[in-house]
Amino acid sequence: PALLRALRTAVLQGKGSDVSQILQSPLNFLDQSLLKGSKPYLTGEAVSMADIVLWGALHPILSDSSFTLGEHNSVKTWFDRVAAVHSCQSAVQKVLQGKGLQAMKSYMQRQPAPQNSQCRDAQPCNNNPAESEERQHFVSEEECEAAALAWNKGLSSCPAPDRQHPILPQEGKRNVLVTSALPYVNNVPHLGNIIGCVLSADVFSRYGRLRGWNMLFVCGTDEYGTATENKAREEGLTPQQICDKYHAVHSSIYSWFQIDFDFFGRTTTEKQTEIAQNIFWRLHKHGYLVEDTVEQLRCENCQRFLADRFVEGTCPHCSYPEARGDQCDKCGRLINAVELRDPQCKVCRQTPVIRSSKHLFLDLPKLESQLEQWLEKSTSTGDWTTNAKQITHSWIRDGLKPRCITRDLHWGTPVPHPDFKEKVFYVWFDAPIGYLSITANYTSEWERWWKNPLQVELYNFMAKDNVPFHSVVFPCSLLGAQDNYTLVNHLVATEYLNYEDTKFSKSRGTGVFGDMAKDTGIPSDVWRFYLLYVRPEGQDSAFSWADMAMKNNSELLNNLGNFINRAGMFVTKFFEGCVPVMELQREDKELLAVVGWELQQYIQLMDKVKIRDALKHILNISRHGNQYIQVNQPWKKIKGEESERLRAGTVTGVAVNIACLLSVMLLPYMPLVSQIIRDQLNAPQSCVYTMLQGSGTFVCSLSAGHRIGTVSPLFQKLEAEQIEALKKRFGGQQVLDVHDGDKVRALKAQKAEKDVIAAEVSKLLELKTQLALAEGKNLEPTSKKGKKK
Repeated sequence: PALLRALRTAVLQGKGSDVSQILQSPLNFLDQSLLKGSKPYLTGEAVSMADIVLWGALHPILSDSSFTLGEHNSVKTWFDRVAAVHSCQSAVQKVLQGKGLQAMKSYMQRQPAPQNSQCRDAQPCNNNPAESEERQHFVSEEECEAAALAWNKGLSSCPAPDRQHPILPQEGKRNVLVTSALPYVNNVPHLGNIIGCVLSADVFSRYGRLRGWNMLFVCGTDEYGTATENKAREEGLTPQQICDKYHAVHSSIYSWFQIDFDFFGRTTTEKQTEIAQNIFWRLHKHGYLVEDTVEQLRCENCQRFLADRFVEGTCPHCSYPEARGDQCDKCGRLINAVELRDPQCKVCRQTPVIRSSKHLFLDLPKLESQLEQWLEKSTSTGDWTTNAKQITHSWIRDGLKPRCITRDLHWGTPVPHPDFKEKVFYVWFDAPIGYLSITANYTSEWERWWKNPLQVELYNFMAKDNVPFHSVVFPCSLLGAQDNYTLVNHLVATEYLNYEDTKFSKSRGTGVFGDMAKDTGIPSDVWRFYLLYVRPEGQDSAFSWADMAMKNNSELLNNLGNFINRAGMFVTKFFEGCVPVMELQREDKELLAVVGWELQQYIQLMDKVKIRDALKHILNISRHGNQYIQVNQPWKKIKGEESERLRAGTVTGVAVNIACLLSVMLLPYMPLVSQIIRDQLNAPQSCVYTMLQGSGTFVCSLSAGHRIGTVSPLFQKLEAEQIEALKKRFGGQQVLDVHDGDKVRALKAQKAEKDVIAAEVSKLLELKTQLALAEGKNLEPTSKKGKKK
């Protein structure tokens, strides 16, 4: 990246004087490396491919008369030595043709301008920070010696923490309560839902356990509301039967993705009713509920009031044509359904009418000052994502309004007030209380988690559209209840994950949904890795089949898997399966220091829930390891003299210990692969809990004489044909348009040719078939009735 910038600066911008500054750091590193190596070329006594490639890249700059190498004497000597090679001289003449830097102009004009490390706000971003420009971390002599000292301490003898249920807060421990936004029971989660909530929360929970924190991770299905009633009507089941059916579907999906909940519950329980009604009466007692008459949309065709999410129309704020009755996905503003322009019932597509109904409201303006005081403390001391802060601030800035907490439905938690006994609680009052009731179904001592703000830290994981309900509405409910509730300390919200260049859509068959992933033949750990690699932490990102294949083949197979497999195979092949004796030299200590620094960066980022950014440091370590093996070539040294065989042993021993460290760092991301690596290395269990303590310590966990297990490849290549087939399979079908039927009727009315009508009818039937298949409906053949003679 630095060389490309230097070329662009010199060739296209004519700023040759700036080139020295751009290349200063890389040339310093190269000069030091050549000086320490005490060899004429990069890898030894003879010119190598590495010399040719690097020399060729640097030649246009270093050979220009306007550029001087200054004090980089080792680089100058090496550069002149390679330049003397006859084939290099011929190549220069052929490529540059005596024009020097100007010969590069045409080439540079065709190259894209260098991008900043941050992606453009308007575009989905899939670049991992590992692919962004990053300065090389140089280690000092003191760091090298400190790393060697830590390495020699070995594993701690402390027993592994015992995960016994029920998990309860403990004195003197960091007690962390993790929740993931409750998924709607009747929606099969797609990849975006999975990465935005349960997978991110799972990674952080697994990491916290490795750190020795006292973690409780709860989630469950959100089961009340109109969506469930409609699904029940569609499938000819009761709402409870629908909840039972799809709760099992969710459980199966999350189990396949290895989501390690401490408890996965549901909201259709007696505990939910008990706790929600208790909070309601406390709000009522303290004067935080008000009555008002509400104008609601009612569908006369469906004969019922419409829940907000079953109304669609044009947003009154930004004119987005597909805004829901409670929120606009484009501008993010919350809206009342009656404010929509051109509203439609999403069930039957008829235009609803406005009717009046009496409801109860949470008096948010009355709670606003309490909320602001709490938010000031929580956002300044906790780890709130930037989008969570911005969305919450916009709500407060616009001024809070009373929020309706009741609905004219049947399927929901009943309102206990006698004047509202025919109503149920609105899902966004009721659903977050599910966190409490699910914990209460897990343990009768649930209040030790949820009414213990001084001892418990609460992390909420969600997508950005759920932020206002977790940062404003739910906290106001708990603040108004005045019952010492634990409020969120860290609100972690992702942006959106798109599918290729569009959105996920079950009805259109577009995108991969949770119940489909396991049918692709791609292991769940690979799915986890890629979703976390493109996790939309700072901006929207997109799932891409081509990118997934590339990341699997380059990062997992060629980088991570290649290094771990080589390290283990060297132990098996050259040292009869036992870790050899290691005598550390300066180069080895330097590597230990660099790996230790990467480990510390990983811990700092994971502590701040920068899950995607932390992943780059795992991949960086395996890159360091691959380079270390490639430079030292133990497969050659093992055939040499005693000193070279000893060197081969040291390199192999250090490498296999790095592989062990990687297995620990990988555990939150790829739990099965992590276990397989540790099984192959026969690694002691204590390695899992030793190296992530404190700020992070890389220790020798596989000492000399340790016998490893059977080593085998960890990953498989994703072939282009396989990926193309999957892309086609999940690419969606042509959508059935409401006007297609009108077109057929119009042709018949016009008495068009039979062939024309038949073609349109055939097209319409095919589209209906595609739609039915995309929705997962069984198609039964229809019997053809013969005409009577």
